[in-house]
Amino acid sequence: MPVSKKMINNLEVLLVENDQLSVQIVPALGGKVISVFNKRLGKEFVWTNQRLRLRANKPYDEYDPNFTGGIDELLPNDLPEIIDGIDYPDHGELWTTPLSYSLEGDRVHLSAELPLSKLFYSRTVQLDPVQPIIHLTYFLQNNAVEPRHFLWKFHAAAKINEGDQLISTAGLGQVVDPAYSRFQQTEPFSWPMLNGTDVSIVPPVEGTMDFFYLFDIGSPRMLLESADHKTLFGYTYDAAVFPYQWYFASFGGFLDHYTAILEPCSAMPISVAEAMVKNQCSRLAPGENIKTEAQLFAGEKKQYLSYYE
Repeated sequence: MPVSKKMINNLEVLLVENDQLSVQIVPALGGKVISVFNKRLGKEFVWTNQRLRLRANKPYDEYDPNFTGGIDELLPNDLPEIIDGIDYPDHGELWTTPLSYSLEGDRVHLSAELPLSKLFYSRTVQLDPVQPIIHLTYFLQNNAVEPRHFLWKFHAAAKINEGDQLISTAGLGQVVDPAYSRFQQTEPFSWPMLNGTDVSIVPPVEGTMDFFYLFDIGSPRMLLESADHKTLFGYTYDAAVFPYQWYFASFGGFLDHYTAILEPCSAMPISVAEAMVKNQCSRLAPGENIKTEAQLFAGEKKQYLSYYE
């Protein structure tokens, strides 16, 4: 099915769809995905902030007050900080960078060179013809004349309900910041049990939130399973590129939002400067590149098991 287009608040939206899925992409917002809708289930998997109008943001805008949900990617940082002598904005460059695009049948090619880091970013999006899977192909190259250290992570805000569960093969978890967590312990713990609580299970709306690093990953997958065990939403990806997972979830505690964000990530901790010291971030020499692939699944658990296992 060819890609179609529509306008939302003067922003062009690309509709990629087949018999299984309908996916909406906004090139002007760093290629943000604002909908992953499973047609056969009649189910939307992506959470969006209905209190904010979809609009373009400027570099150095704050991310949280402008958080419209959907699926972003963060590059080359999360915290605003100076890396390799460059003063990077909040949540990086990509989310405020308009991407050029081209269409080839049912495929969308998105790309841009990020203005500060000079990292060239390219993503190709194509739907699987049989399964409810979005195939993602990436090319990332350092076009600067100096090395670049950076963080690259997916940032998929999912719709959640009480009893949903994060599926991860992580061996260890760690609270990122007690100010953004139900828990004050900052030492690593055996995932998913913390202080007698299975923190992989989504609680009801209760005015709290969680923010974890997950590491010692086995199989590179990060998914949310519905409470009725019928559907899954999330990523399989290349562990060599994304060796860590971050998991931020708001149960009403963050701006009253109720969502969980799946974040396979190339760095840990949140500060790239600190990750550099630990040799736990991405690095590209001038002219060096990364080629990788990922898949985003949004459908029935039985389909996932038949395809992947």
